[in-house]
Amino acid sequence: MSTLRFADLAALEASGRPFVLATVVATAGSTPRLAGARMAVTAEGQVGTVGGGAFEHEVVRTARTLLSSADHRVAALEVNLVRDLGMCCGGQMSAFLERIDPPARIWIFGGGHVAAALAPVLVGLDFQVIVVDERAEWADPARFPAAVTVRDTDPQDLLRRESPRPTDHALVVTHDHGLDETLIRLLAPHPLAWLGLVGSRGKWARFRRRLEARDLDPAALDRVRCPVGADIGAVTPAEIAVSIAADLVAHRHKVSP
Repeated sequence: MSTLRFADLAALEASGRPFVLATVVATAGSTPRLAGARMAVTAEGQVGTVGGGAFEHEVVRTARTLLSSADHRVAALEVNLVRDLGMCCGGQMSAFLERIDPPARIWIFGGGHVAAALAPVLVGLDFQVIVVDERAEWADPARFPAAVTVRDTDPQDLLRRESPRPTDHALVVTHDHGLDETLIRLLAPHPLAWLGLVGSRGKWARFRRRLEARDLDPAALDRVRCPVGADIGAVTPAEIAVSIAADLVAHRHKVSP
């Protein structure tokens, strides 16, 4: 009988996709599994088992409801296997289901002063932070918290090799306006959760005209947040970092910053 291992849970979390962890918390009488049996359910399938049959089908159905819900993260299921499900077992089973959303991942393109101020704030907000900069002196891991992944590589080459996940966030804050525009051109077509660009309204207006002239979808460009960050009058890198973090938290909770 398939057993859900911690390695399986780690792999699911690393995939960046939400899943539901279902745990049998109590049993009585004759049941296919005992308390402690676990199963993980994703939109595509499941890992592990809580016994198969009608009870497992009901657990999967409840898990899929949690995966599609914007308001509910947990559910409890208690059934009599004979009376409620028509199973030949004569017992009762209870399960607790919890939706697990892996840490949101954000790519920060540009490792300058704003990135150095923003990265530790986002780590504290449970973001998985990746900083990308091809300049070795700025892509120095010593400038960032240990939890931050620093990639010393050309961001254009990286985006041509790796496709961001739909659940990813991205911030463009490089040292070069031409590079900023190129990165937005590469990132905008992806269905990212959030895409921000540090710059003025005038900068974005110029970028947008040129990007539309290159046949980029206007709807994709509408998703770019520029100027990025909550309007708090931020000036210094630390203040700009706070404003961007506030924008990301507002997006997480689906409120207007």
